[in-house]
Amino acid sequence: MAGVKAAEVSAILKKQLSGFDATATLDEVGTVLQVGDGIARVFGLANAQYGELVEFEGGLEGIVLNLEEDNVGVVLLGPSKSVGEGDTVKRTQRIAS
Repeated sequence: MAGVKAAEVSAILKKQLSGFDATATLDEVGTVLQVGDGIARVFGLANAQYGELVEFEGGLEGIVLNLEEDNVGVVLLGPSKSVGEGDTVKRTQRIAS
């Protein structure tokens, strides 16, 4: 390793780090407790808003229509067989219109 120069290593590191994006995103996620009749009960979305679109881990979307103290009720916008207990749900912060 006698052929490696500090200036070369430094230049390579600077080049690699120049394209690094250090922005972070924070997603509020919940967990499906129960699914039935096109409705999912979701725990963990304490800040969800009435009418907000949420996205399930399989890509299916739903609309928050019932806000309770410890869970929210979400109407699924597609077949409920793609959603199961324990699945992750993410807020989109978009209100359905």
